Amino acid sequence: MHARRRTIPRDAITLHASCVALDGRALLIRGEAGSGKSSLALQMIALGAQLIADDRTCLWRADTRVMAAGPEAILGRIEARGVGILDAPVASPCAVALIADMDHGETDRLPPFHTDHICGIALPVARKVDAAHFPAALKLYLMQGRTE
Repeated sequence: MHARRRTIPRDAITLHASCVALDGRALLIRGEAGSGKSSLALQMIALGAQLIADDRTCLWRADTRVMAAGPEAILGRIEARGVGILDAPVASPCAVALIADMDHGETDRLPPFHTDHICGIALPVARKVDAAHFPAALKLYLMQGRTE
């Protein structure tokens, strides 16, 4: 059921974050416990994404990209609060294209571009929006990018 064993570099860092992928572009979902990381990952999976990792994500630099993979021990499993641990479709390691920051809410209707650095590489950040359209907007952001 789970994908084959993956090679994660020894110098990879592990973040308290979930991660999903669409068309080879990863969305890193970071936040404190209870912030909605797994819930957003489940919503993204419902929109066609595949799971890279739930709750812990391994990250490393590969040239100008930040790569993401799931730790072997939890590969292909995601927690659905109130339902249990579920098996999910697994994505191969791929480059992080966007960070969803679940600890900071976005209040601006048309927010400025936000970025953060992981492994020395600047990545775009979308702050949490408490609205039904947030997962769909993140999917479109991953697939098409964002304009001013």
